[in-house]
Amino acid sequence: MRTPLSVIIITLNEEERIVDCLKSVEWADDIVVVDSGSTDRTVELAKQYTQKVLAAGWMGFPQAKTFALRHAANEWVLWLDADERVSPELAGEIRDILRRGSAAYAGFEVARRAYFIGKWIRHCGWYPGYVVRLFRKDAGAFTGSRVHEKLEVRGPVGRLRHDLFHFTDENLYHYFGKFNTYTSLAAEDARDAGKRFSYYNLLVRPPYLFFKMYILRLGFLDGMHGFTLSLLSAAYVFVKYAKVWELSSGGGPLAGTGAGRGQ
Repeated sequence: MRTPLSVIIITLNEEERIVDCLKSVEWADDIVVVDSGSTDRTVELAKQYTQKVLAAGWMGFPQAKTFALRHAANEWVLWLDADERVSPELAGEIRDILRRGSAAYAGFEVARRAYFIGKWIRHCGWYPGYVVRLFRKDAGAFTGSRVHEKLEVRGPVGRLRHDLFHFTDENLYHYFGKFNTYTSLAAEDARDAGKRFSYYNLLVRPPYLFFKMYILRLGFLDGMHGFTLSLLSAAYVFVKYAKVWELSSGGGPLAGTGAGRGQ
C-alpha cells in the first residue's frame, strides 16, 4: 500500500500536448485539470483520463494553481505543466517514496530536462534547474508574479534522482506565439514592482544575458540550439524593458495581457 497521490495541471488550448502529459501520470489516484477556456479539444481529451476537469476563467498562474490545489483530494500532490512528462523512472521513484512514507519531508525537488526545438539543452543555465513539484498539500502555497509563479513549501525539501521532462518549445512558431504575451506580463510585473525604465536595462542587460548564457554557462556546447536560445533570451529581455518604457510613457494596458496562456 502507498499513500495516494493527486496531480494538478492547468491548461489552455493544449490539445497537442495534454494527452502525453496525462498518460505519464495515469497511474496517479486523483488528477485535477483546471482549464481556462480552451477552444480546441483539450477538455474533451482530458476527460478521457479524469472526470475532474474544471472550467475557470483566467485568474493568473498562482491563482489558477491554487484553485486546482483546493480540489486535490490527497495529502501528497504533484503539479505539472501540460508540456511536461513524468518518465517511467521518475514515476517509479515517486511511487516508492509514497510507499515508504516521507514524514521527514514537506516536499521534493526535481531536475527539469528541458527540450528546445527537439534538443535537450544541457547548458545555458537550464539544466538541472531544480524545481519543487512533489509536496504535501498543507505545506505548499503558490505565489509569485504574472509570469514566474513558484511553489513555496514550509518544511524540509528532499531531492529526486530522476528528471522531469519538459518539452518547452517544439518550434520557433510556438516560441513566438508565447513571446509577446510573456514580455507584456513581465513588463507589467516590473512596473508593479516599482521598476522604472532605464537605458541600462534596455541596452546592457540583454547583451549581458546572452554573454552569460552562451559563454559563462557554456551554451555554445549546445550548438545552434544554444546560440538561438541565448539570442532569443536576450531579445526577450530587450522587449520586456521596451514595454516597461511604453508603460511608463503613458501607454495603456499592453495587448495580450488580459487572457491566460498555455504553459
